[in-house]
Amino acid sequence: MTRATRVRALFALAILALSTFLALTQPARLGLDLRGGTQLVLETRDSPTAEADREATDRTLEVLRRRVDALGVSEPNLSRAGDHRIVVELPGLDDPDEAAEVLGRTAQLTVHPVLGTAAPGTATGRTAPADGSTVLPDDAGTPLRLGPAALTGAEVRRAAAEFDGQDGSGWSVGLTLHGAGERAWARLTGKAACAAPDDPARRAAIVLDRKVISSPRVETSVACGVGITGGTTRITGGFDQHAAQELALLINGGALPVPVDIVEQRAVGPTLGALAITSSAQAAVIGVALTAVFITVVYRLLGALATLALACYALISYAALLALGATLTLPGLAGFVLAIGMAVDANVLVFERAREEYAAGPHARPRTLRSALAAGFRNAFSAIADSNVTTLLAAVLLFFFASGPVRGFGVTLCIGVAASMVSALLVTRVLAECAVALRPVRRRPRLTGLADLGRVRSWLSRRRPDLMRHRRRWLALSGAALLLAGSGIAVRGLDYGVEFTGGRMVEYTTTRPVDAERARAALGTAGLDRAQVSTSGDRTLTVRTERLSAAQLTAAGRVVDELGGGAQKVRDELIGPSLGEELRRGALVALGLALLAQLGYLAVRFRWTFALSAVVAMAHDVVVLVGVFAWLGKPLDGVFLAALLTVIGYSVNDSVVVFDRVRELRGAGRGTPFPDLANTAVLQTVPRTVNTGMGAVFILAALAALGGDTLTDFALALLIGIVVGTYSSVFTATPLAVVLERNGGASPRRSGRLPARRGGRPDRWDTGARV
Repeated sequence: MTRATRVRALFALAILALSTFLALTQPARLGLDLRGGTQLVLETRDSPTAEADREATDRTLEVLRRRVDALGVSEPNLSRAGDHRIVVELPGLDDPDEAAEVLGRTAQLTVHPVLGTAAPGTATGRTAPADGSTVLPDDAGTPLRLGPAALTGAEVRRAAAEFDGQDGSGWSVGLTLHGAGERAWARLTGKAACAAPDDPARRAAIVLDRKVISSPRVETSVACGVGITGGTTRITGGFDQHAAQELALLINGGALPVPVDIVEQRAVGPTLGALAITSSAQAAVIGVALTAVFITVVYRLLGALATLALACYALISYAALLALGATLTLPGLAGFVLAIGMAVDANVLVFERAREEYAAGPHARPRTLRSALAAGFRNAFSAIADSNVTTLLAAVLLFFFASGPVRGFGVTLCIGVAASMVSALLVTRVLAECAVALRPVRRRPRLTGLADLGRVRSWLSRRRPDLMRHRRRWLALSGAALLLAGSGIAVRGLDYGVEFTGGRMVEYTTTRPVDAERARAALGTAGLDRAQVSTSGDRTLTVRTERLSAAQLTAAGRVVDELGGGAQKVRDELIGPSLGEELRRGALVALGLALLAQLGYLAVRFRWTFALSAVVAMAHDVVVLVGVFAWLGKPLDGVFLAALLTVIGYSVNDSVVVFDRVRELRGAGRGTPFPDLANTAVLQTVPRTVNTGMGAVFILAALAALGGDTLTDFALALLIGIVVGTYSSVFTATPLAVVLERNGGASPRRSGRLPARRGGRPDRWDTGARV
């Protein structure tokens, strides 16, 4: 074992030990569908300045969503019920009273100049009509006369809890102002600085919900008429850590447009029954087992070691989710299982490159298993890095610019990318290097799976098809697919799920307890196959579904009555979308920025023609997937959104792998026509594409067949996306790059802009040497 291998082994063991510790000591936070949680019903009411109409309730819901995100609760469910009520469901929250306190606060932050003190006994809280002043007691109980608000929380860019142990102030909340707020703060403090040091007018009062929480005195170093510039200040007031963090959370979340009252708080059961959870878990186990068998059959000993590395990947990813406090839902767990299949990709890239290097004997000196494996890791690193960086760009932008489940998807995606890199480039490498160093393995190289080209590569080496010769035909076929998908969207329309459109929520009390899974199955038989069912207590059943006709509502009541031995409807309300307009707008902005970032990165790393081709192929995949769902009449809901984001990442990764090989071949084969280079790159990467796709298909097929109704559409969307993404990387992105290169790209003689990968051997390259 070399020194480098020993260092990698120690690093891998340290990561696995830490992951094992977290997995054994940290409890998993399960979502509403798996565990249930806390349900709060809030009701908006009129304020002196605003009416609690439907629009105000919708704006209040978006503010509450930002507060819930700041609380660290992942995968919450918020929806408007009627015109004045908001239903908030928080999965696995340990302290529902804290959530109720934070969500119920109006959080109206204002900053006022202090005009002076009022006489003891003066009535507080009233605004004087003469000068607009208000009397409020400070934190010591002294009544202060406050002038009209100089600035509000709307001018605060960011609030953060801070600790300063040097000056003895302890915990405080730092405010960063922007725009008009920065100028207003300078004017306010500049005027206060003109007062005498002991004059109350030298103070500024910070008021939250008409209560003075801090009234700091402007320091004598501040010049009169100049004030405090820079747009930063601190709120002090004897806060402990919890109070400072809660205040920062409220300020960052924004003020509620209208006050809210908590009219109901209770625990709710999981929306999925035990049978659905069990069947989905069985499907996941079967799918992962089939993937492990497949990769072991294809790559033999190294495939078995890669399977062990994938188990380590699962452990690392799970530990990271626990460390971040992420909430695990059933679709999220399915995506997590799918990521295990997708993590096969990095291993397949390495093994296929190692196969090529080992088979290069006739063109160079004979390869040993160790040198071929080292070259495989070295030459595959560029493709692995580029594909993962493009995915990380999208994930980071989704996290910063989106919210709700889209933001949670970005977190999961970041974890998956980092864990797959550790699994493939660290754990797999250590295991593989130790294996090929064994004498029995060196004597029987075919045991490793590297000593033969594999069936797909062998078939391609015999046939040598010229796929790029018919590039315009492939592009025409892609255009026809887009036309067919677009016609489905235009003719059939998009069937948005209840998360996007809203629907109806009906609550029943039953004579005897009713299992949520049995109720869902019975409602599906009655024609309500998309109903979301949850229980609260022993005899309360809630059905959330699309807008119902009178006949459907009667049928639903009949089903619940039969199951519960008698039922009484206690609530029937129209509910708004849980994925509201602001969330959808944020998701679209995040996706747009992600596309631009990926386009820029690929243009820098490759060429603008490659970047544009990859993004066009990704857009092709999105339109085709949405169009197929439109033709099938499937709903576009939150689960479909997660699948769509996964397909986007898969599509870009596939195209990047092909273009990475084009770049390598172009640097080594100067003067070769670009269509020949592109065709060779496609043929060389087809084995990787087939083997990676098969690994994911096994898992998805098991989820679609055995995962139950909840995961069927999720698995179907991903199956379609993987098939279309594989097709588009070969028959859309690459032919389009060829056309763009011939029309507007550089000529082959200028291909020196794309250097050969370090370690390549240009002297033995030809268009078919590695196929």
